[in-house]
Amino acid sequence: MKISILLILCAALSWPSVTMGADKDAFLWLEEVESEQALDWARAQNERSVAYLEAHPLFEPIHERNLEILTADDRIAYPSLRGGRIYNFWRDAEHVRGIWRVTSREDYRNDQPDWDTIIDVDALADAEDENWVWGGASCRYPDYDRCIIGLSIGGADAAVRREFDLASRSFVDDGFVLPESKSYLSWRDRDSVFFGPAFEDEQMTSSGYPRQVHIWERGTPRQDARLVFEAERDDVLVNASRYWDGDTPWDIIVRLPSFFTREYHVLRDGETIRVDVPDDANLAGILDGQLLVELKSDWTLGEATFAQGALLAADMESVLAGEPDFELLFQPNERQAVNGVSTTDNTVIVSILDNVTGQLLRFTRGPDGWTRQTLDVPDLGTISVVSTDDRSDAFYFNYTGFLTPSRLYEADAAADSRRQIRSEPARFDTEGMAVEQFFATSADGERIPYFVVKPAGFEADGANPTLLGAYGGFEVARTPFYSGTIGSAWLERGGVYVLANIRGGGEFGPRWHQAALKENRQRAFDDLIAVAEDLIERDITSPQHLGIQGGSNGGLLTGAVMVQRPDLFNAVVSQVPLLDMKRYHKLLAGASWMAEYGDPDDPEQWAYIRRYSPYQNVSAEADYPKAFFTTSTRDDRVHPGHARKMVARMVEQGHDVLYYENIEGGHGGAANLKQSAYISALIYAYLHDRLNPGSSD
Repeated sequence: MKISILLILCAALSWPSVTMGADKDAFLWLEEVESEQALDWARAQNERSVAYLEAHPLFEPIHERNLEILTADDRIAYPSLRGGRIYNFWRDAEHVRGIWRVTSREDYRNDQPDWDTIIDVDALADAEDENWVWGGASCRYPDYDRCIIGLSIGGADAAVRREFDLASRSFVDDGFVLPESKSYLSWRDRDSVFFGPAFEDEQMTSSGYPRQVHIWERGTPRQDARLVFEAERDDVLVNASRYWDGDTPWDIIVRLPSFFTREYHVLRDGETIRVDVPDDANLAGILDGQLLVELKSDWTLGEATFAQGALLAADMESVLAGEPDFELLFQPNERQAVNGVSTTDNTVIVSILDNVTGQLLRFTRGPDGWTRQTLDVPDLGTISVVSTDDRSDAFYFNYTGFLTPSRLYEADAAADSRRQIRSEPARFDTEGMAVEQFFATSADGERIPYFVVKPAGFEADGANPTLLGAYGGFEVARTPFYSGTIGSAWLERGGVYVLANIRGGGEFGPRWHQAALKENRQRAFDDLIAVAEDLIERDITSPQHLGIQGGSNGGLLTGAVMVQRPDLFNAVVSQVPLLDMKRYHKLLAGASWMAEYGDPDDPEQWAYIRRYSPYQNVSAEADYPKAFFTTSTRDDRVHPGHARKMVARMVEQGHDVLYYENIEGGHGGAANLKQSAYISALIYAYLHDRLNPGSSD
């Protein structure tokens, strides 16, 4: 039966019939990103999957509502403070690609600010006949009069970089310009930039990022830029930036030998001085001559030992002289983590997680040293610093929760004052809904926290359609958040949403991340399995009604758990995923992640990677749920070949599987709001089809 299905699909989908005998990877041809054969295969898969999913009665109403939510005019226009003014990038139904705009701080407090549009990306794309996607703006300190604008084609990481004059609102004809690449430009002063080329092999690391730092003077050819630093070929990358501490500039070169190790070098008078801190420490900022350092492991310095996760400070000159005087600012406990460090004109603001909820701490330095204060912010939610001012102690922070729409606050760190100036309107009816935090016990005994968002009328009867999301990698913390699309497409329609804080993430600091590195990766999968089993044990749901969703590293997570425990799930959504862990390090930016997963070319490391790699472990004999894989042709970070090959192999084995490849969109999977709304609608139609059969309204 499987052979006859395979032959039919091979003919219909225009890809060759294959055998897996001597050929260890018969689907390598699907790694040829833009080959006609591979794209024809992707289009045929799209056509089959889209026809199925669009036919679901909930697809169209969810799609329409997604569009309303994602393009609504009453969303919060989040601020970016530059030189005391508010900048914002905005997309809506009229500006699908987006506009970059500016207003004053005073006007921003009004309900309807008088925005001044700087760049209209839709108009620019039309004028230049190019599929531009906004790639950000880096502006020249202290006047913020010139900016380096990034524009990518279709949403890729690679971008075109062009100098822009804010006074004339025009690109500078003879300015700093780079063609599409993963090269970078970073302002140094009015007439020079740090430049990292990524055009030729010798300029790039094995991960595809720049490995050289040049200083490029205005008015000189790019190829004449002066080389000041060069990293190794097998490094992840190197870059350089000018940091400003008030009026004091610090030129700092950052070399990444691996994803989680760094060397910091100060460039001074043409020479580089190594900043003597642990290789895995992060330089978190410089304020009033004080260097801020965040530790990822214990550090013994003289007679003092600073513990993992600590935030330290020392006089920068003492560090460069080899006689550092570090002192402890903050030491998180076992259930806390530093989640971000920001500086204003006179203060250090530290965002922390405490049992996966947010707090803000303020540190100021006076004649008697550092003082600490807990800032007055709303409790029991996620707090994130949005933007700080380098000319005052003003800053903006956001507060949100699963059932609480985002609220934006303007605050003064020195005065510890705040006021709410924006709030996102409710996008779904939360009446009768509730949030609880539970703990599951993983295979090795570790307690894994997870949040359950219950819809109105919830009963623990084992029949609730339940979507379980997680990430579990790269020290990324997943915290409570408000989503109008999840609320309207899933919760309002009777679904349960679960967020698992599994190891590999950063919810409890470096130790939580490092517990699932390399040979311990299975712990992240065990944690998600434990949460799934706990949900079933509590009768919140059952395997027939339980689905999992994850993207990128989370796509690897869902793929691996599907292969290991298909009996636990009836739906699997794997978005822009890593799946072929034998070749991940050879594809695009994959080599940069070997510090997370290991080196497949090392037999000892491949021995543990191969045990979970989804592509190598998927079996014709297993009974998998009907999974849904999505990717993007223009993703130049995680190669689309991962999802393509996994689906091709599963189809060959006779499994029923769905696939959607966005022909543009980059690693985010979508290049604009319309694409985001559409892909989200496909996913929720799939989830309702699998977990809530018979749903139609």
